[in-house]
Amino acid sequence: MHIAEGFLPRLHAAGWTLAAIPFVAYGSRAVSRMMSEKPRTRLLLAAAGAFIFVLSALKMPSVTGSCSHPTGTGLAAILFGPSITAVLGVIVLLFQALLLAHGGLTTLGANTFSMAIVGPWVSYAIYCSARRLRMPLSVGVFLAASLGDLTTYVVTSFQLAWAFPDPVSGHLGAAGKFMAIYAITQIPLAISEGLLTVFIVNLLQSSSRAELQDLNLLPAGA
Repeated sequence: MHIAEGFLPRLHAAGWTLAAIPFVAYGSRAVSRMMSEKPRTRLLLAAAGAFIFVLSALKMPSVTGSCSHPTGTGLAAILFGPSITAVLGVIVLLFQALLLAHGGLTTLGANTFSMAIVGPWVSYAIYCSARRLRMPLSVGVFLAASLGDLTTYVVTSFQLAWAFPDPVSGHLGAAGKFMAIYAITQIPLAISEGLLTVFIVNLLQSSSRAELQDLNLLPAGA
C-alpha cells in the first residue's frame, strides 16, 4: 500500500503529513516512556520493527502509483499498542523510501497514515475486543493482523480516490475501483499475514510467555 514518490498532488501530500504528525509525536513520547520504564522491551521492540520492515518490503505491483504487500503492523499493535506502532511504522517507511525507493518522502505522510496509524488502531481494537469476548488467542491475533492489513488497503484506496476521482462516479466510484483491484492481491496477503502473525505470537508464548506477561505485553490469561 505504499503510494509512490510524487504520485499525490502537493496539497494532498501535505495534508496527510499534517494528519499523521500528532499520532507520531504522541507515539514518540510513548516509546520514550516505555524505554525508561521497561528497558527490557528494547530487543522485542526492535524485532517488531524488523518484522514490519521485512513484510512491507515484499511488494507486488497493484494500482498504478502504488503496490500491494503485507504490513506487519498487527504484531506490533498487539504487543505494544497502536501509538508505539506508529513510530515503528514511520521509521520503516522512511528507511524504505530512502534505501529501497519503496514509497517516497512526499507520500510519507499518506503512507504513514494508512499503514502505521489506521491499520494498527484497527488491529488493536479488534484484538482487545476478541480478548473481552474470550475468543482463543490465535483467533484474536489472526483477526487483528488480517483485518488491520485490509483496513490499510481500504484507506489507501480512499486516499487515491480523493486525489484522483472518477470522471463519472466521483470519489466513491474511484474508491470502489481501487479496492476491487487491490482485493485481487490484498485479500490473500492479509490472510497469509494473519496466519504468520499467529505463528509468531505462539512462538513468543512458548519461548518467553512469563516474560511477556511480566512486561504486560500479553494478558495473563493468554
